[in-house]
Amino acid sequence: MSTLTRRSAAAALGLATALVLAACADPDDGGTTEVADTKGTKTKINTSPDQDRVTTGKVDSIAAQVPAEIRERGTLEIVDSSGSAAPLTFVATDNKTVIGVEPDIAYLVADVLGLKPHLNTVSWENIFVGLDSAKYDVGFSNITVTEERKEKYDFATYREDNLGFEAKKGSGLKVDGPEDVAGRTVAVGSGTNQEKLLIEWSEANEKAGREPVDIKYYQNDSDTYLALRSGRIDLYLGPHPTAAYHAATTGETEVVGTYSGAGADLQGLIAATTKKDSGLVKPLAAALNEIIRNGTYAQVLKRWGLSDEAVTTSEINPPGLPETAQ
Repeated sequence: MSTLTRRSAAAALGLATALVLAACADPDDGGTTEVADTKGTKTKINTSPDQDRVTTGKVDSIAAQVPAEIRERGTLEIVDSSGSAAPLTFVATDNKTVIGVEPDIAYLVADVLGLKPHLNTVSWENIFVGLDSAKYDVGFSNITVTEERKEKYDFATYREDNLGFEAKKGSGLKVDGPEDVAGRTVAVGSGTNQEKLLIEWSEANEKAGREPVDIKYYQNDSDTYLALRSGRIDLYLGPHPTAAYHAATTGETEVVGTYSGAGADLQGLIAATTKKDSGLVKPLAAALNEIIRNGTYAQVLKRWGLSDEAVTTSEINPPGLPETAQ
């Protein structure tokens, strides 16, 4: 494991520790999930539809950079995944209001741009279909910067991307590299960078004379976790924040390994995603840097227990997950 990967793993494990203890949502408390941080203090995550989101003001100089068509429309068409992935994007206790760190950051960006946010929730693959057709302006959906995606999309980064291997609690498993998943049955989301990395690990195992990974795909998280509980799969590879949150709130699973979403030699980054050459990426990055500067970005990450994934600046189209394993 490279120095960078160890550093990323340490940061991600810090988040796992930060989500050690949790209680189920309490209807009498407006719907909250309580987690304990590394210092023993507790943070309540609001899971009710009444979010009282962090807001910020319009910045005229940044808003003026938005393409005229979007400015005249007055709305920012945001696309996000409809899959339930707390604390990234999920539904509140009313089973309909979309909440999470991704919508919160998207709404802050819309504030800076002086636009009304309009959130569209669709299946993962339809995020990119909609961006391609310009149906949506920007994706905020835990989208990792990859070299392949950069051929079609522009990126403005806003969080570190760390992946988590989740196992049934008490499994005794530990994942540090490809050899630890050889011959294992591992679930992963189709079309994700997690899938790309897992396929590369499986191929590396075969080249080394080890067994490949038995990769499984499920339609939704509930099916995946049912398979994990029943022993039909050994591991689930997904975004680390989701794995840590699920482990903390259910007590049924544990994070047994972390990895950078961009591979061994590069820190993965999550980014606002827009169609290439749409003219929107520069104001998106400027808006993200404004909320980083004014402190509202930090407030949002803190309220979802994701302070460890903060970045100090938004970058446009930085190096991403390579097209081939290195």
